[in-house]
Amino acid sequence: MNQLDAKSVVVGVNGSQAAVNAAKWAIDEALSRQMPLRLVYVITGGDVGQASEWELERAEMVLSQAESAVLSAAQAQGKPVEIETAIRSGDPAQALIDTSQDAALVCVGTSRRGWAADGLLGPTAAALVTHAHCPVAVIRTNPDGSPTQVGVIAVVLNDDPDNDEVVRLAMEEGRRRHAIVRQIDRRLDSWVRRYPDVPVQIVASGTGARVVDENHSRAIDLAIVGESEAAELPGLAIPNCHPILGYPDCSVLLVRH
Repeated sequence: MNQLDAKSVVVGVNGSQAAVNAAKWAIDEALSRQMPLRLVYVITGGDVGQASEWELERAEMVLSQAESAVLSAAQAQGKPVEIETAIRSGDPAQALIDTSQDAALVCVGTSRRGWAADGLLGPTAAALVTHAHCPVAVIRTNPDGSPTQVGVIAVVLNDDPDNDEVVRLAMEEGRRRHAIVRQIDRRLDSWVRRYPDVPVQIVASGTGARVVDENHSRAIDLAIVGESEAAELPGLAIPNCHPILGYPDCSVLLVRH
């Protein structure tokens, strides 16, 4: 088991299919950054050295299964990703927050939650988007356990200080995943000329719910948002309270400096 402290793309795994799907999604993130993909399992409780034999065996099993699934997916796509695994202990959210200090990106998986009484994010994802020290990706899994496919990426153009970085990352994700980038324009300037090779949809803010033509009919699969969204994201309980239609009941990539 490799527990190096070098920069990496980190994925929290817990034995769920959603976590495995998030790890597969992160393959391209690691390759594009030329970094290893680190799978992290957190044993709830005290120090790892005090964990029971059963807890350690489960941790090793979950990591092994996730690593095997990621390697199979990477090999099938011809993408030779380097994988590291690590076991941490404590509160899962806090352990991943601590890990984020040395990470380029932290990813977690979650199921689509729809009208959830406790919000649209689970507690670990909610804590990460609020307190992590690096960008955070919350990757949704369909109710049947299948991964969501990134066909449309949405991003809001506005005057926030970090908006250029948010939009740049959205365009990079569009290029990386061969996806359409739908820009919801709240400012006059446009990035379309800077990335002529990426299909872009421009949608006027506030009109998304009424757009039904064939160019704008596809659902949002991945939303790229900035730090200004972090505080309110965990408290959202109903989709569509945002310029990005369906947000945040889709995969979310939070940009953090």
